[in-house]
Amino acid sequence: MNITISVDCTPSEAREFFGLPDIKDMQAQVMSEMQKQMTKGLGGMAAEDLMKLWMPGPMIGLDQFQEMLRKFSGGGQA
Repeated sequence: MNITISVDCTPSEAREFFGLPDIKDMQAQVMSEMQKQMTKGLGGMAAEDLMKLWMPGPMIGLDQFQEMLRKFSGGGQA
């Protein structure tokens, strides 16, 4: 014997049924505060500094690779 029960409700209705808190307002405040902090922290940085911050590994590797090519091609000598 198989019994199937289907419940059709919205996430807020399910949350209310199980007695879970609605944290939508708190989540919006936290995200707003995080956005302010990130904007404040990035405000005085140049684009090159941002790229180094966001992609330190690939950028350093690319710089080293370009330097190696300059040395092998003789372009690094004065």
